[in-house]
Amino acid sequence: MTVLSRLLTQPMSAVSEQLSGVLSRWFAKRAPKSDSATLNLRNVYIFFCREGLLFAVLLMITFIAGINYGNNLVLGLCFYLISVWLISFHVTFLQISGLQVQLLEVTMTEVGSPVWVTLQVRSESRQPRRQLLLGFEQHQLDKPIDHDRKFKRKRKHKRLSNDTKLQVLLARLHGEQIIRLPIVAYKRGQLELPRLKVSTVYPLGIMRAWSYVYFARTAWVYPQPLAFDRQTRHVAANLKDMPTALQYNQHRQGQDDFERLDSYIEGESLARVSWAHVARGQGMLTKHFADPIGHEQSLNYTDMPAVHHEQKLAQLAYGATLLGRSGVPFTMQLPNESPAESVIGQGEDFVQSCLLRLAKAP
Repeated sequence: MTVLSRLLTQPMSAVSEQLSGVLSRWFAKRAPKSDSATLNLRNVYIFFCREGLLFAVLLMITFIAGINYGNNLVLGLCFYLISVWLISFHVTFLQISGLQVQLLEVTMTEVGSPVWVTLQVRSESRQPRRQLLLGFEQHQLDKPIDHDRKFKRKRKHKRLSNDTKLQVLLARLHGEQIIRLPIVAYKRGQLELPRLKVSTVYPLGIMRAWSYVYFARTAWVYPQPLAFDRQTRHVAANLKDMPTALQYNQHRQGQDDFERLDSYIEGESLARVSWAHVARGQGMLTKHFADPIGHEQSLNYTDMPAVHHEQKLAQLAYGATLLGRSGVPFTMQLPNESPAESVIGQGEDFVQSCLLRLAKAP
């Protein structure tokens, strides 16, 4: 009685939220987290869909009318509709039962962009499965909260394009098929994948069979790159302002690339003398070689001009992507890391590792 009285005194919105929370926990208990799942009697559910409820009302009306008026034709129609419903119940359940769903890949992305999840859907049945709808329930994700209005204006979250579909409909599945589904990431850090819903209303749209899959793997979301002023001071170089011959390149004495010719100085190795010039009567000239070395850049958390922690991380992400795109060797130091832990690197792989460090930063 206390539970019933509490439900009756609360607003309907609060009651619906409590009921949905109870149902979500019940569904989660019946489907443990795993990167591969097989849908069976334990985790497949079936009930009337919206149009099916109207069909159930029709069954009740025809049955009551047939009993009330003693009309065998109306009762015959009622029993015929019941047989159609039972067949539909069975066929709809078979479209979901026995499906195998496996998680193949989860991409890393920036805040406001979609995380792409690659799935393999497999059916071992001889008969093809039809009208399977797969999609993540993204209403479970938390929306972002930005305390700095200026930062909020700069960090506009990207919207999915019109061509991007949040759900995938498999009209016919026979064997296996690879699909990709997006999940919009609203917060930096580790993203727990929402539950995947697999459903169908085939063949008549009367019954809806569905199942939930909870994946154990998580995704990482790094800060959305935030451009900042005083780039020449904090990244230490600007490609537009530097001479072409000096852009991120210096040289040291070596053996690889020819650099210049100088007058021969007594005591230098004769192997470096340009004998072709001696043969032409141009005197003894010495060939000098140089090895190019990268102009190392440093990205430091304390050097970022922003005030808030998340802004500094976003500016570090901008600097890392900019230097990585330019092919410049650089290091990145976070507040929880010592200078000895900083590693010099370049290229796309190193940029991805830096973005992963930013995503994992406390």
